[in-house]
Amino acid sequence: MKMDTMKMKRELENRLRSEKRSLKYDRDKETLRIENVETGKGINVSLPNIVSKWHEKKESAIDEVVYYVEEALDVMGVQQSMSGKENLIFPVIRSTSFPIESSDGIPFFTENHTAETRIFYALDLGSTYRLIDEVMLEKEQWDKEEIKQMARFNLRSLSTETKEDTVAGNKFYFLNTNDGYDASRILNDKFLKEMSLRITGDMTVSVPHQDVLIIGDIQNETGYDVLAQMTMSFFTNGHVPITALSFIYEDGQFEPIFIMGKNRKQ
Repeated sequence: MKMDTMKMKRELENRLRSEKRSLKYDRDKETLRIENVETGKGINVSLPNIVSKWHEKKESAIDEVVYYVEEALDVMGVQQSMSGKENLIFPVIRSTSFPIESSDGIPFFTENHTAETRIFYALDLGSTYRLIDEVMLEKEQWDKEEIKQMARFNLRSLSTETKEDTVAGNKFYFLNTNDGYDASRILNDKFLKEMSLRITGDMTVSVPHQDVLIIGDIQNETGYDVLAQMTMSFFTNGHVPITALSFIYEDGQFEPIFIMGKNRKQ
């Protein structure tokens, strides 16, 4: 079976059609917008991106999109409160190209991180989360510094168990719990400092998409080449891509590295 944007459009329309939703196709941008008819709020999905993922993941690529769209629409239709849910506030790492305001033009509560990444803050809702915006903060009179401290404290309570792999003398540690905050562990200073004590070469940290964090113990040039290929693969296949660049981690600081692989096959 071959898949193209029009077939993907029909497939998503069949899966997402409901009396509570309207579906609009933009031929020029090749996007499908799904809206809640009661609130007028919705989400746009890029069909070419999903087609690309379909060629690797087949039906699971469509299942993922349908799941996230339905979860997002459910959240948009409900007014969320942070009161009494202090333990459910977490920091979320996103690309600097990620929208900094909602579809209604309301700014999200964000914080600068690196030239490639930005910190958002979220209220965990179980199977999904709601990004905290300025209106939520103002309405509930929350102090921004308190939110930051609570979020970092809650993040440190999450598992930091990693899986290890060795390639050409270079070790790679993968953190992948699929709880929505794997990449956000890059903000767990204690975890990174503990990992740095195990590293004998250059310590690299990568967050190619939201559901993985990769720490490298790079011993040679081949290690950097492997890292570049690995992060690019994760970046292109992740549901919420962040950055294909990796960072050198030293003394609590992140320095982006641009890898020109000498051994990579063309």
